[in-house]
Amino acid sequence: MTTKRRIVSRRSFASGVGATLLWAPSLLRAQTRQPVRRIVSSFRTHEWQDHFDRLGKGIIVADTVTRVLQHWTADGEMRLYPTSVPLSDELTRRGYTEIIFKDPEPDWTPTPSMRARDPSLPAYMPPGPDNPLGARSMHLTWQYYRIHGTHDTRKIGRRSSSGCIGLFNEHIIEVYDRTPVGTQVKLI
Repeated sequence: MTTKRRIVSRRSFASGVGATLLWAPSLLRAQTRQPVRRIVSSFRTHEWQDHFDRLGKGIIVADTVTRVLQHWTADGEMRLYPTSVPLSDELTRRGYTEIIFKDPEPDWTPTPSMRARDPSLPAYMPPGPDNPLGARSMHLTWQYYRIHGTHDTRKIGRRSSSGCIGLFNEHIIEVYDRTPVGTQVKLI
């Protein structure tokens, strides 16, 4: 009787493994396909020379269509980062600007138009883990516009901001550390 159980157990085990191996590839594709497509597959790279005459202190090109930020350092090293972008074209500002101030612990005050759209927003939020500007913020020459982190990782890869370009907190820290004031920026 013990031998028969082992044979049955081996057969059950073998058929279970076989069924799992048959279904595993499609299950893995189903689990990984959607998030990867949403954030990564739309990345389109640009050449900095198509937008600027010289590399200078560095260049950032933020593509609001493909939701990617490309960052070149002064020595020409380039890195890509997924971003959140403005909710609508009316909130989107495009063109040339530059980094004028870097804030290592950003506090947040909603803009007048944000308060008009959502009166329930707090009047002010100090730096911290729940701050919508995340771990770092870089101010642009345009009032109220920033490249900043976010604590809400669901926003990355989506139209979700009120005009700013958002990055994962670990990415904004990296970009912040590699970006001097005066870095050229273009939003396209």
